[in-house]
Amino acid sequence: MNKKTQKIYRHQYVIGDLQGCFDAFNRLLVALDFDDNQDKIWLCGDVVARGEDSLATLRQVKRLSDKGALTTVLGNHDITLIATWRGVLPIKPKDKTAPIFDADDCDELLNWLRCQPLLVYPDDKTVLTHAGIPPNWKVKQAKSYAKELQLALSGKLDELDELLPNLYSKAIEPWSDTLTGHARLRGIANYLTRMRLCDKHGTLEFSFKETLDDKMPKGYQPWFFWQVSRKRKILFGHWAGLKAQVATDKVQSLDAGCVWGGQLLAYRLDDGAMISVGAI
Repeated sequence: MNKKTQKIYRHQYVIGDLQGCFDAFNRLLVALDFDDNQDKIWLCGDVVARGEDSLATLRQVKRLSDKGALTTVLGNHDITLIATWRGVLPIKPKDKTAPIFDADDCDELLNWLRCQPLLVYPDDKTVLTHAGIPPNWKVKQAKSYAKELQLALSGKLDELDELLPNLYSKAIEPWSDTLTGHARLRGIANYLTRMRLCDKHGTLEFSFKETLDDKMPKGYQPWFFWQVSRKRKILFGHWAGLKAQVATDKVQSLDAGCVWGGQLLAYRLDDGAMISVGAI
């Protein structure tokens, strides 16, 4: 069987957390001279929550995805939206996502969202997840684990409803490949969508959300400070406090805090150029 011919794009861009910032997203597309027939967007996840119009943002993202011009990974706010849709979590007024649940196309949008991946390869040199990849995982392992969670989230609704309440725990749970069931899927979700700090063994710490200049809990540091040899550069969002200023040959942070009054950033894959627009 012949391999499917891969489409050649004019430009490919990786864009940081949208979080419902519909106006900024559209202004960034204009700044990129984005053509959905020639170009491709990769999103870092957190499509929704706290911006001015999560419903319009989600609709636009799905429309571009359906056309093949966009791929997004899931972020923690996206999983929270799915959990709220299924009645596992209450609607949070500060998230400004209530209009999604009142929309006629709510089920269509959320059924689409829950089927999206948690890890993708934008090109042969990079890998993209919402929060990163811990030092105790190889990229190939992370891809396999991400697929496990994607299959669980996109499966039967009764199984999804059983899973979702078990994805939330503040307990510190060391990772082991021997984990099974909900504990295993929760660990995968924590690494790929909620991670900021970890220790040298990859054990996560959830309370710290500040900047690199702030004091961190003893024994913990940003996951990307633990040096691990990898063939792919890790692209990630999630941590607005970094202001998208972590850039090395190994990692590139892309959440510039648009929803907090910062910027929405696009990273052009072919040359590493950064294009941004400010918040409203």
